[in-house]
Amino acid sequence: MSRLSAGAASPLGARYDGSGVNFTLFSAHAERVELCLFDNEGNEQRHDLPARTGNLWHGYAAGVRPGQRYGYRVHGPWDVTQGHRFNPAKLLIDPCARQVAGSTDDNPLLHGGIDQPEPHDNAAIAPKAVVVNEQYDWEGDTPLRTPWGKTVIYEAHVKGLTQLHPALPEAIRGTYRALGHPVMVDYLKKLGITAIELLPVMHFASEPRLQRLGLSNYWGYNPLANWSLDPRYAAEPANALNEFRDAVKSLHRAGIEVILDIVLNHSAELDVEGPTFSLRGIDNRSYYWLSDSGEYQNWTGCGNTLNLSQPDTVQYALACLRYWVETCHVDGFRFDLACVLGRTPDYRQDAPLFEAIKNCPLLSQVKLIAEPWDIGAGGYQVGNFPPLFAEWNDHYRDAMRRFWLQNDLSLGEFAGRFAASADVFRRNGRPPHATVNLVTAHDGFTLRDCVSYNHKHNEANGEDNQDGTNNNHSNNHGFEGVGAGARISEQRRVSTHALLTTLLLSQGTPMLLAGDEHGHSQHGNNNAYCQDNALTWLNWQEAHQGLTSFVAALLHLRQQIPALTRNQWWEEGDGNVRWLDSQARPMDAGAWHGALQLQIELSGRWLIALNGGHDVADIVLPDGEWRAVPPFAAEDNPVVMALWHGPAHGVCVFHKS
Repeated sequence: MSRLSAGAASPLGARYDGSGVNFTLFSAHAERVELCLFDNEGNEQRHDLPARTGNLWHGYAAGVRPGQRYGYRVHGPWDVTQGHRFNPAKLLIDPCARQVAGSTDDNPLLHGGIDQPEPHDNAAIAPKAVVVNEQYDWEGDTPLRTPWGKTVIYEAHVKGLTQLHPALPEAIRGTYRALGHPVMVDYLKKLGITAIELLPVMHFASEPRLQRLGLSNYWGYNPLANWSLDPRYAAEPANALNEFRDAVKSLHRAGIEVILDIVLNHSAELDVEGPTFSLRGIDNRSYYWLSDSGEYQNWTGCGNTLNLSQPDTVQYALACLRYWVETCHVDGFRFDLACVLGRTPDYRQDAPLFEAIKNCPLLSQVKLIAEPWDIGAGGYQVGNFPPLFAEWNDHYRDAMRRFWLQNDLSLGEFAGRFAASADVFRRNGRPPHATVNLVTAHDGFTLRDCVSYNHKHNEANGEDNQDGTNNNHSNNHGFEGVGAGARISEQRRVSTHALLTTLLLSQGTPMLLAGDEHGHSQHGNNNAYCQDNALTWLNWQEAHQGLTSFVAALLHLRQQIPALTRNQWWEEGDGNVRWLDSQARPMDAGAWHGALQLQIELSGRWLIALNGGHDVADIVLPDGEWRAVPPFAAEDNPVVMALWHGPAHGVCVFHKS
């Protein structure tokens, strides 16, 4: 290949134009950047990027085509006290690579050095970026833009969702193709969810510590390349991008949005003793938050924290998000440890990245969901994200578990969480959808385990059961484990139905954990991040079909209730909600703190009656002809009721004709 021409400073990464490839790399402190091209035998050709525009190094390689493997060697100072760790002996992945090939096995050659640069060349074993052709026929696919008020989120893992599905072709189980297969799409459609939120599908690495234990990272929260799909979820790894886009297109045709869980808070390079894959060797001082002496700030618990406060890194993050929306038509993002996005280093609602997203015509229109905490100082910010964001609401999760499983929550606090946690989220013009209500998520007990275990059982994770939270607010109902007699099983069923009914009929945005509608258990493991096996994969052949039907009926019911779909705050006397006691009288101040029964009338026609006490209770329904609705009564047996004989810790929903 002839010498590189100057090319262009944008877009970031490698862009094929039909005749060649433009390569662009950000580094504010580099002194020289070499583009390294590899042939099929692993032979390397090095070419200096010939041009620099501001902090962007770039060059154009005529004749280079998709499939070309490449990497960078970046020259500059090694001065750890100043945050510089340049080491041209180490081949580096393009942070904006659209595809990455190769292994990230634990190997000393992948480490760049701690106090001194590690001198051995690692090109023979280092993972490499791959040029891709981004052209794709979307066949008219356009954004669904499902209103927030009608949105129901289903959190799922690409592999875990489909790996054991007997109706899927065996060759595609656990892949993007399986996600978009008619069997899965039809299931999700019938279930009634409107958006699937995928645990990270960006290329990630297993931490060296896990590899030494014979384990692997399963969840994917250890990002190697945030612009690249992980090839392990592709039936044909080299075709991962198109397989994923096929799945998105298929889901969109069924009216289902796709939200990606993205990790912009740390990288797989971990702490100073971790590997050097990319950012550390390209511009350590620009990409990471460092102390005055050059040490990594660990506000994530993963060894490093990305610095998203500077103009160049803000543009990197924006370009990454735009790539997924423009090139893959995703409908939104859930941001892991999202407080990092707002650090300057103190958390601010008007942090540069937040302002850039607000002012972006594209990103300001997609769904944005924050996990509103990190482990740094001031890192708990639930209710304090900018108006464009919805947030995971751990207040809701803990309150509903405490009410139904621990019996230590007042009706007043229950009602506050049921009514979209207005005390937390009703500010700065934010609507009720700002609370993402959940009782379970990938991180923690499954719903079945919430009603089956009092204690975590994480021994398989190799950390002596020290990992994972001890604050589960769970209740095993008298027996530790999923096996139990008829009496305990019935108590668990009632609790499960109560939790699901509350979750799916509360105001706000409900999020259902995939498998909870099956009765999936992880046998008490509440931190199964490293369990890529049958513990975490959904067993469709043992799915509880009755529970699945129960959830589907609730989701169908939710879409019929205007008080839940309007996405407007409830006001006294507006017809959206009435709070009634067990005798159908308006709740008074004393009842909120001392009563055990509550009736919630929504939109004047639907009634949720609940008994939070230990004993069976009779509840007088409001005036009118009330019928228990499916799934609380058979459709062909619409018995008119004036009195509900409520089981202990039970719930029922009625409709007024």
